Amino acid sequence: MESTELLRSDKRKANEMRPVTLTRDVMKHALGSCLVAFGDTKVLCAATIEEGVPGWRKASRAGWVTAEYAMLPASTNRRTKRELGQRKGRSQEIERLIGRSLRTVTNLRALGEYTVTVDCDVIQADGGTRTASITGAWVALHDALMAWVDAGKIARLPLVGQVAAVSMGVVDGEVMLDLDYREDSSAEVDMNLVGTDTGEIVEIQGTGERTPFDRTRLNTLLDLGQSGIERLIALQNEVTAFRD
Repeated sequence: MESTELLRSDKRKANEMRPVTLTRDVMKHALGSCLVAFGDTKVLCAATIEEGVPGWRKASRAGWVTAEYAMLPASTNRRTKRELGQRKGRSQEIERLIGRSLRTVTNLRALGEYTVTVDCDVIQADGGTRTASITGAWVALHDALMAWVDAGKIARLPLVGQVAAVSMGVVDGEVMLDLDYREDSSAEVDMNLVGTDTGEIVEIQGTGERTPFDRTRLNTLLDLGQSGIERLIALQNEVTAFRD
């Protein structure tokens, strides 16, 4: 592992995450909701469940989990226009990532023919909005499915595990965990890791933004990212008691 003694602008060490909080039950009408904060990045995640599945999935005897993602107008230092009519490619890519991540740990057959939608709305952005969204979305999904069990709609919780995500990168030659916006915008290497509570990898998104990287650097980044996911999984379990 490379040096972790460097102190960043917010006084964190290179291998240290920003303060992370997961606040549940923040919305009255959502079956499950979570306000997730990675430092100054804050995302509101809300899960709803509807009877039926998309047309292409009918007669499958299995459900569907999907997500929608958007940045609210005042979430950045310049007003972000609402995506009315035409969706941004970035938003579509992120919401597909969130949906894939959640489906990885959901037994869709045990869910039955219901559709779960998790809406992730960024209310404040300071880097890592997609990783925060995935981490908070799992909590919202868990709580919505528990509500569906309590209502007698399904026999048991159809979750087979947990999923969380974190960013890593190389900034000024240093490997860092959980990049804020300033670090992310100047990173030589930018990476996101999605992983499960069993240590398996769901997805890796990595780019040499300003310089290529070798296998040794990749392994260092992945080791650092997996250490961050372990912390996030523990926090999810702390608030949901999923593994108790």
